[in-house]
Amino acid sequence: MRIALLFILLLLTACDQGPTLERLGGPAMGSSYSIQYVREPGGPAPAQVQAAVETILGDIDRHYSTYRSDSTVSRFNQLPANQCLALPPDMLELVALGQHLAEQSDGAFDLTVEPLLDLWGFGPQARHEQVPDPQALAQVRQRVGHRHLHIEGQALCKDAPVQLDFNSIAAGHAVDLIAARLLAMGVASFVAEATGELKAVGRKPDGSPWRIALELPREDRQIARQIIAVNGLSVSTSGDYRHYFEENGRRYSHTFDARLGRPVQHDLAAATVLDVSALQADGYSTLLLILGPERGWDYAVAHGLAAVLVTRAEGGFVSRATPAFERAVKGD
Repeated sequence: MRIALLFILLLLTACDQGPTLERLGGPAMGSSYSIQYVREPGGPAPAQVQAAVETILGDIDRHYSTYRSDSTVSRFNQLPANQCLALPPDMLELVALGQHLAEQSDGAFDLTVEPLLDLWGFGPQARHEQVPDPQALAQVRQRVGHRHLHIEGQALCKDAPVQLDFNSIAAGHAVDLIAARLLAMGVASFVAEATGELKAVGRKPDGSPWRIALELPREDRQIARQIIAVNGLSVSTSGDYRHYFEENGRRYSHTFDARLGRPVQHDLAAATVLDVSALQADGYSTLLLILGPERGWDYAVAHGLAAVLVTRAEGGFVSRATPAFERAVKGD
């Protein structure tokens, strides 16, 4: 009888242990990552999830970090002109997306901006932030241009000594990989974030939706300008208000127009894109920020992007949401 009562008690205790909300995080890609997930009874422990996530982030660093001389992208960047390097399939996928965005923007978006980043003070080889000498800028611009890249089979080739920088899309790719891994581990509800790129799937333990705050572009503090419910979508915001410097009263951000060889100069402060793919959201938010308030808006509407553009105006900011964004937020 005692054994039966003990067994019943254990069953009741097990039933009481419902879903719990777990949180974890750490450094990643020069910034940080965070995971919130709903752990069902028997689901993976935080230590298991953290190990899986950090393995993915370690692989991202090993392939895409320009701050590591032994990374895959650094090895490609060190090659002279008319050389090729075999790349993993996912890197070729990112190159293909970068080439597509370059063509869509008439070369304004370009993965080969690494020499420009260094020259202006934003890259791994930079000494300090500065407006470069016109002659030095002209020389560096000869080593920039997506037209110098082409894919041959599983290899990426270059006909000029161009250098790649994947920072505009690598974090989104990392989030997609993390999301896929969590789902494979049996985690059905989560928010996965890396360096600000994120994807939300499912719901919280109480059944309420994940709510994501979209920031107002402020350097001094974080202010939410809009809070949206997200399920099954990625959210990416690109802005010029985090990494920049000022010289002679002018502001220079780390977002470059590769055609001109310099940071963008317009009033678009931030672009947010929602997409099932974090990689796509990351790439398109960067593209819209480069294109600016008018061209970016026209592009987003023409291509059905779920996007919000935040433009600087006298006395504050003005936000415009595309019809696709309004539909996505309403769940249509």
